[in-house]
Amino acid sequence: MLYTQDRSEQRKFLANAWQKFLDKKILDPLETQLTQVIKIHPEYHSLIKNIESDYFPEQGEVNPFLHINLHLSLREQLSINQPPGIKETYQKIVNKVGDPHKAEHQIMNCIAEMIFSSQKNNSPMNHQAYVKCLKSIN
Repeated sequence: MLYTQDRSEQRKFLANAWQKFLDKKILDPLETQLTQVIKIHPEYHSLIKNIESDYFPEQGEVNPFLHINLHLSLREQLSINQPPGIKETYQKIVNKVGDPHKAEHQIMNCIAEMIFSSQKNNSPMNHQAYVKCLKSIN
């Protein structure tokens, strides 16, 4: 259910997965991935339940739901090595910064930039710009 355009449904799925984790219930593979990301972000633990909140980046707020989904997007890219070479690029960035979580955040900035640019310009996502951004990190 996570793969839907409905923001409310996505947030409900994430909140339900987190609650199942807290209740020590059996998780499906996607729920397991979600909860692994949430676990490394204790600053989001109390926010996950509030699926109706809005977050305003221009006011310095981070949207925890978007942030978690960017982690998942990157991890999916790494699992299938798409774009080609992302695994190698990721490893170079990990070696450079010395922390896989920090490396993910740097790469996620490139993903977010690509998405924002696509939305702003009402155009397809520019994968070449994404790869160029990745290369600028390492």
